[in-house]
Amino acid sequence: MDNETKEQDEVLAMLSSSLKKLPASEAMLSLLEKRLDNRISRSIAKHAGLQIVRGKSGVWHNLVSGIRYKTLWQGPFGNSVLVDFAPGSALPVHRHNYLEEGVVLSGSLQVDDLELSQYDYHVSPAGSHHGHIKSKQGGTAFLRGSSVGQPMAMVKEVLGGFLPKSDQLSHSIKAGAEDWTEIQKGVFKKDLWVEGGTVSRFFRLEPNTQIDNHAHSLAEECMMLSGEIFFGDILMQSGDYQLAAKGSAHLNIYTDTGAFLYVRGTNR
Repeated sequence: MDNETKEQDEVLAMLSSSLKKLPASEAMLSLLEKRLDNRISRSIAKHAGLQIVRGKSGVWHNLVSGIRYKTLWQGPFGNSVLVDFAPGSALPVHRHNYLEEGVVLSGSLQVDDLELSQYDYHVSPAGSHHGHIKSKQGGTAFLRGSSVGQPMAMVKEVLGGFLPKSDQLSHSIKAGAEDWTEIQKGVFKKDLWVEGGTVSRFFRLEPNTQIDNHAHSLAEECMMLSGEIFFGDILMQSGDYQLAAKGSAHLNIYTDTGAFLYVRGTNR
């Protein structure tokens, strides 16, 4: 400890010994409590319609040997889930009931002869055929439009895997630097899949970037891939999932660290 630091500590100690603790009045405590309650109530009302599943919350279920899943949302055209693969595990051959999208969150997956690494995107139209999905080293993926968590639908998919392959083909998009469009300063998008009025995209936000508030004419799903971002008062971090219901709204969106996320919502 240098002399200057020592002197500062001595001065602070002298000042502290002279300070007296003044108890807060009951009226002041009551006022602060009411102000806090009102602030919380206003925040809850402003964020109505937003459902969040934190990366460390939720319940994991066993799917097959070495593979488990966690349901995020049960949608009308398949579920949104996290699927975790132990090293060497594999899913059986199957045929998709729904349009299924997937993003590798960590590790790597092998889909037929295709190698998918972190943040790679893969889409499989309804009726498309998948060989074994394996993970040599282990990995975790986000799936949207999945039959995982729907027992009868999963049986149908596995049985469909024994049928001849259809002309519906799946394809992948790498999470590299190409094909990004800057839509405002510090905000970049990459279109992944467009279907009618709905689009799936990657968004990349640079540090200290803000997006204005907006409403949702359709339900919007958001999966945080990396970084941190505020949706109004709500902090979303890597691994968190959010569903914004139809008719809900997002307040100003801001990130001081930068963020990378998958979003499926209105094609606007």
